[in-house]
Amino acid sequence: MSANALPAGSAVQEYRVEKLLGVGGFGLTYLATDANLNLKVALKEYLPGEIALRGPGQTIGPRSSDTAETFGWGKQRFLDESRTLASFRHPNIVRVMRFFEANGSAYMVMEFVEGASLGDWIKTRRPLGEAQAAAIAAPLLDGLEVVHEAGFLHRDIKPGNIYVRDDGSPVLLDFGSARQRSAELTAVVTPGYAPFEQYHTQGNQGPWSDLYALAGVLYWMATGNPPTEAAARVREDKMPGALTVGDHSRFRPEFLNAIDWALAPHEDKRPQSVAEWRAKLLDSRPSKAEPKTEKLPAQPKSVLAFDPALLRRLESALAQHAGPIAPVVVKNAAKRAKGQPELISLVAAEIGEPATRAAFEKAFLEDSRPASQPLSGPKTTREPATAAVASRFAPAVLERVERRLAEHIGGIARVLVKRAAMKARTEAELYLLLADEIADKEQKKAFIRKAVSASGKS
Repeated sequence: MSANALPAGSAVQEYRVEKLLGVGGFGLTYLATDANLNLKVALKEYLPGEIALRGPGQTIGPRSSDTAETFGWGKQRFLDESRTLASFRHPNIVRVMRFFEANGSAYMVMEFVEGASLGDWIKTRRPLGEAQAAAIAAPLLDGLEVVHEAGFLHRDIKPGNIYVRDDGSPVLLDFGSARQRSAELTAVVTPGYAPFEQYHTQGNQGPWSDLYALAGVLYWMATGNPPTEAAARVREDKMPGALTVGDHSRFRPEFLNAIDWALAPHEDKRPQSVAEWRAKLLDSRPSKAEPKTEKLPAQPKSVLAFDPALLRRLESALAQHAGPIAPVVVKNAAKRAKGQPELISLVAAEIGEPATRAAFEKAFLEDSRPASQPLSGPKTTREPATAAVASRFAPAVLERVERRLAEHIGGIARVLVKRAAMKARTEAELYLLLADEIADKEQKKAFIRKAVSASGKS
């Protein structure tokens, strides 16, 4: 517990602090509840411990007149970066929902990710194979590419800053150390994962620095050991490469070689961009779910279109056992299966424990939903937007949300509600996702408050 932390029950505007989640060099992160939406969020407070402290009440200020200028500069940077991060829209980057000034400091409101840290998630899944490691790396690389294209660096990628959601998808957290490449870059070091150029303020930091850190995570996933601290590798690199100590029965040499490439001690010896590294790390990789077979001739008459709701339920259930490769497994099984029983059997085969596999099959085989229909069969009438997500939200809820959103943006509301309902886990989160489609700030606020106050009444 940090002596500077706000106690549980404290209120910062509409956010009620529940507990402290973490302490970093730039501030504190709390689990908080949005009182308007009854939604859990992560609330980050700008409080750089070396130059600032908490005064009477909740106020925050510089430790002395000597640090006042640095504190003010840092607060403005915190707000500027929050504004940029809030513009990112990627499923594998933690979402910044709001930022504001209060108590003499600044705050960032982020999505609270429910799941497990990568370290905890991995404990029950070792030994890992390449398909699982790549299924974690690929979405994170896509998200990181968005960050880099915006001119930012994350600078603190490590297992503790990667979470795996309950649905098996990975998400990159904690952008507290993120900086624009054009700005003065401070030293940020997590031993084993930080490249040498981050050990001093004059280091040549760039996308290659984040790639080093992510490669360090993959090295740890593939070998079971964290990389040797970068500072100890610069003069004489005694760290055994992933190609040397990795399990070749589970990882291709090309995959392990790509890890070693991005972990080169000198930045000019590493891949310089996400695209360059992705091509070596992931391109043409064989998938556990997609073994190499002879290409079959197209057979449009016999291809089946399975109920999308069934496929989503299979993905969600399988993710509890197989992790983020679940969508790939289900997609591949749907291409090969000639009916719903075979589809379920192919998906269940990914579960190693016999009793669990049998229970999984039984649960889905007893499902009374229609199995499938030929793609070449007669066209059906267009189903309402609510049908595809009826298993999560009642049709009345979605119709109400659609009606209210349409007041602000018109007929496109139907499509947007359908998409948001596939992502949202609660009704409050559904409203929050859709509120971003309303440009006017006051209308957006009114939409959220009116909608949330009415949620559950009908």
